[in-house]
Amino acid sequence: QLQVVESGGDSVQSGESLRLACAVSGFTLDYVNIGWFRRPPGKEREGIGCISSGAGRLDYAGSVRGRFVISRDSAKNTVYLLMNNLQPEDTGIYYCAAFLLGSSCLVGPYRYWGQGTQVTVSS
Repeated sequence: QLQVVESGGDSVQSGESLRLACAVSGFTLDYVNIGWFRRPPGKEREGIGCISSGAGRLDYAGSVRGRFVISRDSAKNTVYLLMNNLQPEDTGIYYCAAFLLGSSCLVGPYRYWGQGTQVTVSS
């Protein structure tokens, strides 16, 4: 059974960086597409970016491109979300999600979700 667990959420000041981790179990990252999502307070969940299975193609939402970086460590079977220059509008619950195989992480559907981790950015 594929499972994902997020960690690393914290309260930080504007301009600081934070790295979230998504630990994957059940399958190696060669077979797993991982997406990062967030739900700001009072708003709908939105996609931030993703990394595809296999070659690990990266895709980012325009709102975070250039500030957020997704990477993966195959030895640890973990995907990371490095968030730089955080701003108050980045506050929210951050989720990683997964689905198996497929041609692109943009396609989905994401069937396996973590419990979420809280990120709070103060000005």
